[in-house]
Amino acid sequence: MAITTQPEGDTATTLIAVKAQVPPLRTGLVDRERLLRRLLEQELGCLTVVISPAGWGKTTLLSQWVRRIDSTSAVAWVSLDESDDEPVRFWTYALTALQKVAPAVVGGALRALGAPGVDPVAVALPMFLNSLAATTQRHVLVLDDYHVLSDVQLHNQVEFLLTYAPASLRVVIAGRSDPPLPLARMRAAGQLTEVRAADMGFTADEATTLVTLVADVQLPWEQTSLMVDRTEGWAAGLQLAALSLREAADPVQRATAIRGDDRHLLDYFDAEVLSRATDKQRLLLVRCSVLERLCGPICDAVLERSDSTPVLVELERSNLFVTALDDRREWYRCHPLFRDALRRELAITAPHQVQPLMLRAADWFLGQGDVEESVRRRLAAGDGDGAATVLATSIRWFVDRGAFLTYLRLGGQIETGVAQSHPDLCVALAWSAALTGQVELVRPWLDAAERTLTTESRPLHGWHSLRAAARNVRAISGHAGASNRAGAIADAEEAVSLETDPTLAGSAVARMTLGRVLQAAGEPEAAVEVLGEAMRLPALARAPGILRLQAAGALASALLDTGRVDQADRVCRSVMDAASTLEERWSDASGPVLTLLRTAEGRVAYVRGDIDTARNLLTHAVALGRVCGDASHEVLALTALAQAELAAGYKDASAATLAEARDVAESEWAAPAALRELRATEERIGRGPSSVDRRGAPRPLIDDLTEREMSILRSLQGDLSQREIGAEMFISLNTVKGYTKSLYRKLDVASRRAAVQRGRALGLI
Repeated sequence: MAITTQPEGDTATTLIAVKAQVPPLRTGLVDRERLLRRLLEQELGCLTVVISPAGWGKTTLLSQWVRRIDSTSAVAWVSLDESDDEPVRFWTYALTALQKVAPAVVGGALRALGAPGVDPVAVALPMFLNSLAATTQRHVLVLDDYHVLSDVQLHNQVEFLLTYAPASLRVVIAGRSDPPLPLARMRAAGQLTEVRAADMGFTADEATTLVTLVADVQLPWEQTSLMVDRTEGWAAGLQLAALSLREAADPVQRATAIRGDDRHLLDYFDAEVLSRATDKQRLLLVRCSVLERLCGPICDAVLERSDSTPVLVELERSNLFVTALDDRREWYRCHPLFRDALRRELAITAPHQVQPLMLRAADWFLGQGDVEESVRRRLAAGDGDGAATVLATSIRWFVDRGAFLTYLRLGGQIETGVAQSHPDLCVALAWSAALTGQVELVRPWLDAAERTLTTESRPLHGWHSLRAAARNVRAISGHAGASNRAGAIADAEEAVSLETDPTLAGSAVARMTLGRVLQAAGEPEAAVEVLGEAMRLPALARAPGILRLQAAGALASALLDTGRVDQADRVCRSVMDAASTLEERWSDASGPVLTLLRTAEGRVAYVRGDIDTARNLLTHAVALGRVCGDASHEVLALTALAQAELAAGYKDASAATLAEARDVAESEWAAPAALRELRATEERIGRGPSSVDRRGAPRPLIDDLTEREMSILRSLQGDLSQREIGAEMFISLNTVKGYTKSLYRKLDVASRRAAVQRGRALGLI
């Protein structure tokens, strides 16, 4: 679904690089030796947390610590902000940071994030964990300002990482509050190192050094001790106090007057620090407080001037709470505590300027090719209509990055009435919901679109008709779970009738969709005719390669269902090179594109009697199917593999594979055609005693179950599907699958029924 994209720039890449860099240290910092020794000595455990309110020196401490260990560990750093509160974006930053120091360990996982419709935990995290397990090199991932993240799914993915992290990985989380992770369990297991506000407070000796460095004043020890008592060792408070001594006629008297509460110090910051700044410095600080990160060009755009770079340099030199984020001094950040004070100053002195300033920033990001940041700025500025327009016309930007979930979440932040006035956006959001497995959102967005779209509505790029695109999405996902596929077929046929231009991608996509729903409904002959027509369209030759691969897989599968083995083989061979190239790029994350095609290749080999080749091909197809997100495709791959395993004489393996296929079919909605094939195979092979664990007395567990795995096991006793289990636990379907896979491995079983049976035999449930 190609959409107009904005000019590409390198700002997004530059920002990733800045956020993935250990913040440089200013000269003259106090060396927190006692805390550094504590971090260096406590090397056990996979998680370290550094928790304290703003201004206690968390980032500085960790920056110093990282420089102590960088010769023995591969250290990756991510400076987080509110925009990172989304799984794909978060893991893109985290893995990009790790790639800088460990490219061999991260490369495949990072590429997998770009695949459409793949949950990060389904492919990227297991790939990363497997690569880590194969190395003894020590890796450290620092996540700074973790408190800005609130997405439950993201926290669960971090928990997944910590649960299965090998000894070679240490995660360090810095934030203002405890992360929603199983800290108590990790503390009890000796897997947690903690540094908290009580530890972070400056001692009198450390404060003496700080005051001397900042103010060039040597206070009596008693006065310094009093300052520490009044500020409770708060680093930011001591720094402000030291600044107040710089020009004081009587530093000792001024030190005696220092109080330690936040309000007093922030008032001082406004009255003393800002009042002494130059006009240019004050203007930049106050008006650019709408930005999380600062650089000369964006400040110039926001302020409508051209001299911001030297002002930023001078602010850092003056120690006015502006620090560089990279060694080249291109990007900066104002201390978050004082940025808050500056934002309040802006709201009081120039409230009418807030939105224009934010919109100028949005326009700058758009001009640099960073569509996502531009949309976020417009949303923050309250310009929902502008955000909707940019989203509706820039889908290709998100498609190219596999950021469908990001697109969906940004669209969901737009006021409903505003979004509904953009029917093209509503259709695009419905499509994104379908691709990310959030089927429950497809119908609401389509209903919203169809209330306002007309024959004059602006079509999505690559489509002749917006209505056709809407009907196409409804055909794919708007009827999921229905036993009667007539509605899906009718919608797909309408989309085909509206897409009359054979040169547009929409004509091919509409026919592919019609072929898919016909196949799912058990009409392979009709599917072959429609899919063959799609493959011959000139639009498909110019469309993104994944469309041709999906069409080839669907056509080959339909041909096999009608007994045309040679034709199916020719279709598979015609896209062999393209399929291999895609797999090299995305690995198992190519499952949504290639599962049907790889299954068809295995089925061809099976029909021709080459059983060993069939088993190898189908085993690979099953691996792809497990992350595919389409239960029908996974069931078909498993069923075909069970047949090949039985033909090869592996009866137990065949029964276990068939049991897994039944598990999938009972956990998620699968197309009638896939279920018919499963039932037919069960009748031939049987799904009786061999599909469950009947091997006598309970054997000891391979490994202890985690709390999450125990919760999954208890849930498997009931009738809930895996998707429903995930909803109850606030974790995604693929996260449930990840934990279930580990649970089955530890229980040494292959199916849900066997897991429950084994769990009961062991007294776990």
